[in-house]
Amino acid sequence: MFSRSLAAVRRRSFARVPLLLCLMAALAACGSSTPSPSSSAEALASTSPSAAPPATPAPTPDPTPSYTNPPDARLAGIIPRRIGGETVHVPSHSQFAYTPGDMVPAYGDLALRFTALQVAFVEEPRLSLYAARVEGELPTTRQLAPYLATAAEYVGIAGLHRKEWKYRTIGGRVTWVRPEDDATAAGTMIYTWTGDEYVFLLIGTDDRLNRALFAALPGEKAKAVEPSTPVSAEPTPAPSGSAEATAGS
Repeated sequence: MFSRSLAAVRRRSFARVPLLLCLMAALAACGSSTPSPSSSAEALASTSPSAAPPATPAPTPDPTPSYTNPPDARLAGIIPRRIGGETVHVPSHSQFAYTPGDMVPAYGDLALRFTALQVAFVEEPRLSLYAARVEGELPTTRQLAPYLATAAEYVGIAGLHRKEWKYRTIGGRVTWVRPEDDATAAGTMIYTWTGDEYVFLLIGTDDRLNRALFAALPGEKAKAVEPSTPVSAEPTPAPSGSAEATAGS
């Protein structure tokens, strides 16, 4: 009796085993289909459009010399055609090969802001003029001091000696002036100054003619504190409170 009952229990238990195995397999399958948090994030990232990298601002290009010389009728028009009884030749921009970029050896970084160049000359007595339009803020005549040595070399002075230049007031206007050296003709004088929108470089063998052309072109008026006597490009320190100390500040 007991043995038959035990056998029946066993048969019922063994009959349930396939059902239990199927149920366990189904639960395992359901568990494996549930995404983990990390896998969900990865899936979302793989389906989302990739974020563009932040734009890097393009660097501002450095100024470069201009080797083209556009016509500038106003610049050419400020140069008188006759001075001190002599003819001043003012060729059109297509008749000479100089460009603003060619002035970089004379005026360095300042020449990078030259937008137009005009040349003029007197055949005899010899005189040459370079006039350049400046883009942006115009430097004062005194602020041309860093370029004096190279400006002199550009027009034929052999030595790069800045100390030969003197800051002068002539006819109520200021300019830098220096005399000839062994590489130039006797009596040669060189001038450089600013006025209106322009930088000027003048070299000539007759200083009467040089000064006449300087007076006829735009220039910078001397201030009340400008020294009336010549000032070296490399002045010695003036006593505190003096007129020269005030002018040099």
